[in-house]
Amino acid sequence: MAHETAIPATKAFPLPVAPLGSRLRIAALHGGAEFTRRLTELGLNVGCEIVLQQREGGKFVVKRGETRFALGGGMAHKILVQEYFEAERDAHAAA
Repeated sequence: MAHETAIPATKAFPLPVAPLGSRLRIAALHGGAEFTRRLTELGLNVGCEIVLQQREGGKFVVKRGETRFALGGGMAHKILVQEYFEAERDAHAAA
């Protein structure tokens, strides 16, 4: 059974679809409990801001703050993101 952790997210899409260099907010993690735990321990949790820095051969590099993370394609597809300005607008609308 897949474990899902999410915040309300309209227009969320898989990380690999994002344009390079875009500011993103993690909207949901679609994977098992172990997947969610591993990412959360690394600091890639729902609601955090990341930047997609590199996409090459099915592998991805994202940056959070000053830290860069290398992700495989399978892992990247389980991370749903929103463009940062859309996430901010949705957060203000919910308040």
